[in-house]
This record gives sequence, structure tokens and C-alpha cells, in this order.
Amino acid sequence: MSEPAAVTTKGERRWPMALAVLAAAGLTVGTPHAGRITGWQIVPILEVVLLVILVVVDPGRIDDLRTRPITLALITVMTVGTMASLSYLTFEILHGTTLSANDLLGRGGALWLTNVIAFSLWFWELDRGGPAERAAGSDIPLSFAFPENAMPEFADAGWIPKYPDYLYLSFTNATAFSPTDTLPVKTWAKMAMMLESVVSLLTAILVVARAVNVFPGG
Repeated sequence: MSEPAAVTTKGERRWPMALAVLAAAGLTVGTPHAGRITGWQIVPILEVVLLVILVVVDPGRIDDLRTRPITLALITVMTVGTMASLSYLTFEILHGTTLSANDLLGRGGALWLTNVIAFSLWFWELDRGGPAERAAGSDIPLSFAFPENAMPEFADAGWIPKYPDYLYLSFTNATAFSPTDTLPVKTWAKMAMMLESVVSLLTAILVVARAVNVFPGG
């Protein structure tokens, strides 16, 4: 598979990743609060604050390399919050939770989706140095081989992956528990995809199995 040519293009628009972050924050706030870790509200607040800073510092298209530490901090907050919530929910399930089936499915579904968003942001930010580096035609080797890399005749001239491509990659990996049309070609990418699959599978097995047991007649 050939790597994309080092061609400078316009930076991708920020709004797709911003919507994903807002969706993750909304899922955290909008799903059942029963049995939550004390102080859980700090995670969505930090996510929104960091996102606002990103938009103010580098609005419109993503082309400012100085914002990368802020982006990494945002993704870290989301990841830590998701893993902490999932760990606590797992502890509750294994020790006999009193949560209702609706609470379990609501929280479990939100955690599953937030996990997809968090890993999509990691893939997006770490592949070839991030969106600003990709737009600048960085010669950093790619970590994921998209179909457009293998079949450039079907892609637009100067094509580079954007956030929706990584969101699709993360979603399909979380549902299929394996690569689909995009292959990891770096060790970190393989390990990250493996970890996402493990988290996704653990969430599905524990939450769904426990919810079925607490349904009336379960």
C-alpha cells in the first residue's frame, strides 16, 4: 500500500470533532445518574471548557500545531472519565448492583458510544502527527492504511483522512472487534484497536447480561 503524497492541503474543519466532543459530554450528562462516581460532573465540564479553548485559539480549519497539547488534554480527560465510569459500573455489576435495567442499559450504552468517540479522537490525533501535520504534508509515516491509500484512483487528488474517517474506523472496530476496511500498520495502532475492542466487548457482555437478569422475569 502506498503512502499519500506529501501535498499541502487546507486544514480540515473543526466542527466534526467538536460535535463528537459535545455528543460525548451530552451522553455523560443525559444518561441515568444513579450510582455514578461522586464528582462525575467535572468530566463533561472540562471537555466543554477545553473544546471552547480550542475553538477560540484555532477556529475554522485546524492548522495550528500549538493547539495539539490542548487537544491531547481533552482526549485524555474523556478517556480517563470513560474508563473510570466503566470500571465503577463493572465493580457494581460484579458485586450485585441495585440499578434498574433501564439505568444499566442507559449508562452502558452511553459508555460504549463515548468509548468509540474517545478512540476515534486518539486515532485522529496520533495518526501522522495529527490533522495539522497531515494538512501540511508531513512526511511522518501513516499508522492506518485506509482504502483510499490502497486505491488512490477512487479518491480525490491530495486526499487525506479527516475526523469522520477515524470515527468510522473506531465504530466498525468496536462493533466487529477487528479491523474492517482500514488496517493498522503501526504497533501502537494495533494495540489501541485491540484495547478498544476489549473495552467494547466487556461493556456489551457485562451490561447486557446483567440488564437481562434484572428485567422482570429475568
